[in-house]
Amino acid sequence: MPAPLANVPVHVITGFLGSGKSTLIHRLIDQKPADERWAVLVNEFGQVGIDQAMFEERDDLIVKGLPGGCLCCQLAFVMQATLVNLLHRYRPDRLIIEPSGLGHPAGLLEVLRGEAFEGVLRVADIVAVLDPRRLDDPRARSHETFRDQLTLADGVALTQVDLASREQLAAAKAWLAKLWPAKRWVTEAPQGELSLSRLIGDSEQTSVGRGGDSEAHRRLREAAGGGPGVKGVVLEAFTAPLPEPGRPCREQGEALGHATLGWRWHPDDRFDLDRLALVLGELPAHLRVKGVFHTDAGWKFYNRAEGSVSLTGSAWRRDSRLEVIGETGCLPDAEALEATLRGQALKGN
Repeated sequence: MPAPLANVPVHVITGFLGSGKSTLIHRLIDQKPADERWAVLVNEFGQVGIDQAMFEERDDLIVKGLPGGCLCCQLAFVMQATLVNLLHRYRPDRLIIEPSGLGHPAGLLEVLRGEAFEGVLRVADIVAVLDPRRLDDPRARSHETFRDQLTLADGVALTQVDLASREQLAAAKAWLAKLWPAKRWVTEAPQGELSLSRLIGDSEQTSVGRGGDSEAHRRLREAAGGGPGVKGVVLEAFTAPLPEPGRPCREQGEALGHATLGWRWHPDDRFDLDRLALVLGELPAHLRVKGVFHTDAGWKFYNRAEGSVSLTGSAWRRDSRLEVIGETGCLPDAEALEATLRGQALKGN
């Protein structure tokens, strides 16, 4: 019988929508010690789950996605059941959790530090990922969850620094310096590059990040309850069946002042990459857009945040997916966008 798990370090990588959390986690994985098995739990506000498709599982890396809401509130009970299952089945040496960009850390920390995981998990550094350019928006600086993510963090990784001006970078560091409690560290992380030594090694510390809960998230958590649907949860339950060829499945959701539109297509449905890029590029600039697509140029991951677009290869092969996220009332018409994608971007149309 294997020894009981004890004090498995957990790193929470938090940050607002489009800040670069998944990219930073990728860079950490690149530095993973060969003798360690890691587990990554990815939560997305969107309904179909895109970020999980960015990770390629292997024997020493387990990646699980929890789309469809915020694990800090709406999915708190499901997340606890999933964690228990994951720890029992895979026995990881280290756990990384990426909450939704709209997730409030307090509810998540309450679960991780609760009785169910006492002595099993140890919350290590909480890392907040920040794009300095976002501080130019007064709505971001005044947004409760945005501020709390940074306040509760032990350290802050500044991403997108190659796109920020010197003035924006200096202003971000000055703004962070005024937060209390003071951060253990603030460092630049161009292209998500963060040294693993910041998080592990002889200097590895237990997080002290604490703070008040969000009233909006608390209400959602209470509304979600812990009903009978949580009993018997298994990880495979979150793998949705394939849609039929030519008939995508559409999902919609709304909470915390934001809404999401998501689609899944059968893997045999192929997109014209150039036309697809044109259609997605015409969506309003304020929207968060990400997707993984089977195209005439292979499988591609599309990511647009804060006006920046990236297109990279993808190891994902299960299905094509698209997620569009924005403030409530600001999303495009779902029927019209689906028709445009079908008529202009899908091959054979």
